[in-house]
Amino acid sequence: MHAFESNEPAGAGRTNGRNPARLRRSGALAIAVAALSLLSGCGLAPAASYVPEAGPGTIRPVEGASGSQLTVTGRNNTEGLILGKMAVLAAKAAGFEVSDMTNVPGSQPTRSLMLAGKADIIWEYTGTAWLSFMGHPSGIPEQDAQWQAVHDEDLANGLSWGAKAPLNNTYALAVTNETAAKYGLSTLSDIAKLPVDQRTFCVEPEFNSRPDGFGPMLKHYGLDRGSATGVPEGNIGLYDVGAVYSATDNGVCTLGEVFATDGRIDALGLTVLTDDKKFFPAYNVAPVFYSKTLAAHPELEGIFAQISPLLDDTTMRGLNLKVDVDGQEPADVAFEWMKEQGFLTGAP
Repeated sequence: MHAFESNEPAGAGRTNGRNPARLRRSGALAIAVAALSLLSGCGLAPAASYVPEAGPGTIRPVEGASGSQLTVTGRNNTEGLILGKMAVLAAKAAGFEVSDMTNVPGSQPTRSLMLAGKADIIWEYTGTAWLSFMGHPSGIPEQDAQWQAVHDEDLANGLSWGAKAPLNNTYALAVTNETAAKYGLSTLSDIAKLPVDQRTFCVEPEFNSRPDGFGPMLKHYGLDRGSATGVPEGNIGLYDVGAVYSATDNGVCTLGEVFATDGRIDALGLTVLTDDKKFFPAYNVAPVFYSKTLAAHPELEGIFAQISPLLDDTTMRGLNLKVDVDGQEPADVAFEWMKEQGFLTGAP
């Protein structure tokens, strides 16, 4: 989705890393293979492999885990790092010896690691897999259906999807909390309530021009782009991804394009409008396992099924904010949250 790798999904851009990077398969595969070679063939040590020492909580040691090696991978954006560290901590609490290969640049290299069996676990986005990896022309807005589709198709690739989280790091439009209260805005359908001169938008160029982006979204919600009674072209401003947030906060525009789990939403006091007519594709996050690893250790699916239900948009925005705004380490943020939920305990 995202602007990701302009969003991939985190820190800057998508600050969450969701960018469901909309890379297409074309030349991206060659780049991914090259990156995979650098990571594995050259023995490059994974960066930022620190995680706090922890003991088991509701995640208990798995029989046969001791002495078994698991490799966790993930992308080098805020959300990717936080989720990756959660996976590392969960696997360690279950008694596995864990190689931390999070902090990998880009979605295609992590995908290549998983397909090659050089990594065993990653948190992945349904929309990213469907659109970027599997090459489908359009996403599926219904979240369960999108998860089922990627689950079924990836089995043939040797990958098994675990239970999805409520977290859906998709495109969204946001307004300031004050604007939402003033005009009674809570859904995208409510944009029609705004006077035309208040239907002003800050969007990034990719979203503006995508066939599943800004223009089609307006049409889906009955707003005519370029019309004096809909959304005049003069009401649309193009900005870099990061600048959209500050421009919206500062009143340069009424509505700004955001990613649903970006920590800046809470930091700036923005309200995300619900996609009530389900235009945007689903980008739910879910754990993905190398199928041979899961067959050897089926308990892994249940371990991550404890975590997934508690990861929603609001929770993830708060966790991303702790890193992007407060400057905390992703590993510490992941550990403290997992300890609060009872998954882990502090080091004995």
